[in-house]
Amino acid sequence: MTTITECRACGWAPLEPVLSLGNMPLANSLLDHVDAEEARYPLDLVRCSRCDLVQITETVPPEILFREYSYFSSYSDTFVEHARTFAARMREHVDLGSESLVVEAASNDGYLLQFFAEAGVPVLGVEPARNVAAAASARGIPTIAEFLDAELARALVVKRGRHADLVVANNVLAHVADLHGFVDGLRLLAGDGLVSVEVPYVCELVDRMEFDTIYHEHLCYFSLTSLSRLFAEHGLTVVDVERLAVHGGSLRVFARAGGARSHAVDAVLERETEWGVGDPLRYATFARSVDELRASIASFVGDLVASGNHVAGYGAAAKAVVLSNACGLDGSRVEYVVDRNPHKQGKLLPGVRIPVRPPGALLETRPGYVLLFVWNIAAEVIEQQREFIEGGGTFIVPIPQPRSASSAELRL
Repeated sequence: MTTITECRACGWAPLEPVLSLGNMPLANSLLDHVDAEEARYPLDLVRCSRCDLVQITETVPPEILFREYSYFSSYSDTFVEHARTFAARMREHVDLGSESLVVEAASNDGYLLQFFAEAGVPVLGVEPARNVAAAASARGIPTIAEFLDAELARALVVKRGRHADLVVANNVLAHVADLHGFVDGLRLLAGDGLVSVEVPYVCELVDRMEFDTIYHEHLCYFSLTSLSRLFAEHGLTVVDVERLAVHGGSLRVFARAGGARSHAVDAVLERETEWGVGDPLRYATFARSVDELRASIASFVGDLVASGNHVAGYGAAAKAVVLSNACGLDGSRVEYVVDRNPHKQGKLLPGVRIPVRPPGALLETRPGYVLLFVWNIAAEVIEQQREFIEGGGTFIVPIPQPRSASSAELRL
């Protein structure tokens, strides 16, 4: 582990403290047994006053975090549909066909590239998690089990004798310690082609107090302000931007070498300035609100248990690990958590040692309340758990304030 003292993007120092969540386990390192040893690392959020990038101070080596990975995108219907829609749009927008090439960095199990491949568009995935890359290859998606950087990108261009028409990097830039090497890799792969990047949006994180999306894999928390400055250093112009609902609020940024910014880009940049993307008071208020929210969640769940209620959880995601540890919700308060991903079932959430079971456990044990850790895919969960809800089960939504919610509310 290394601790940064300078901005990951622009090298500025000192960095302004924003929020500390204390020493936390790695969010995706589920445990095999209750006596398993685990490492804890400080989880401290800071901000660069020069380029406005929000980031954490600790860098856990990517070989530890990503070579074996328990997250498989295909287990979320929401994200698969999100990928299907994007692929269909890009095939038309970029005019992709059998002579084209789409490359995705951090391509996971091929959940996105499959939709290009099914349409006859050649694809290539670059996925550092060997187990996940193997799953993608098994479904017929050519995948290289490596981290993307400038050297690998250069080698791929030489080997294939061409640049990609579309390079996609969804929900990966925040994970990258070497921002410049990675963005250089995108630039080299794309040549004059289009780069599409999705990142969780720091303004949404602050406004909705999404502290559970802060964890050691997420090194950076981007605004369009910070992202456009980073891209510009590598000859990439942000030509368009969209705001998305996924992951609690994200930005989709389109960039290419050269080209003019759209009115949408200018509008978002102006809105961020008005919002206070460079104002330390905006982040100080956020930190105070998060401390209050953590106490409120702990009290809400604690009162339910003290009244004789049984509480389970839904989603053994990174969010669950952060929220449960930050709020002191161990197995005495949340009896178990369910997850569709069989790679997580039978394991334990790190830190709090809450067991992970298949979703059918909710119907078997009928807890009165289920803490919805994966609040970002609430509508999907409600569809899956219709029988549980109709039998009287109630979901608790923790963010931005803990509350019991009806299925109608969760569909919004």
